[in-house]
Amino acid sequence: MPDRLPSPGPSYLREQEFRIGERVLWAGMSRPTTGPDAWWLGVLWIHDDDGIVSFRDLAPVGGPPPDPPLARLGPSLAGGLSGMILEDAGRLSIRLGLVAPPEDPDRPWRCPLAIRAGFQFEATRAATMPPNVLAREVLTAFRRAVEGLGRP
Repeated sequence: MPDRLPSPGPSYLREQEFRIGERVLWAGMSRPTTGPDAWWLGVLWIHDDDGIVSFRDLAPVGGPPPDPPLARLGPSLAGGLSGMILEDAGRLSIRLGLVAPPEDPDRPWRCPLAIRAGFQFEATRAATMPPNVLAREVLTAFRRAVEGLGRP
């Protein structure tokens, strides 16, 4: 699997533009669905003009840390959605997975920055927010979490 993939097409919401150094990037997402047991499911990605970027492109300047990128992205994304994600038996109901795993498991940052995300939201929050507002909150939290990947 290459480090980069072509752009998946139009985002469900208007893409969120941001900068890392001089680079202009966009965060996008697929149309979310509600899966079994009320899990909110979607695909989130970061791309530039050439397609989906690699996690390695947004790693700290000193090089990628030894832990996989989702180990850094997950807690930050969960924090960005604080109070919205359902807590079940002391654990937040969030699941993240790579769309395309790295070719070399010893180099986990060498894969496209596209993830599958699943959340169970607090029922009152989900009931009071229109679907597009909820999706925008997820996309914003994802963008901010990605912006933090480069911090040591």
